[in-house]
Amino acid sequence: MQISIEISLYPLAEQQFKTEIWRFIKKLRQVKGLTVVTNGMSSQIFGEYDLAVNTVMAEIKKVHQQLNTAVFVCKFIAGNLSQVEAES
Repeated sequence: MQISIEISLYPLAEQQFKTEIWRFIKKLRQVKGLTVVTNGMSSQIFGEYDLAVNTVMAEIKKVHQQLNTAVFVCKFIAGNLSQVEAES
């Protein structure tokens, strides 16, 4: 089963917030089997359900352990929505 995850990280620390966001994204991009797409507002992760969910949750835990003050906003959608539908 495939899944699509949209996630945004909001570190509440004023210093180096972009560094923390990119560190999180780079960790996800290192995982074989996941596709990670980013834009200015969020990242989308596509892949096999267990791999994607377990990886995202493990990385969220690491951020919380390191920063103590970070907010994540997530959407978990069944299926791989990485393909854009053509307009009819």
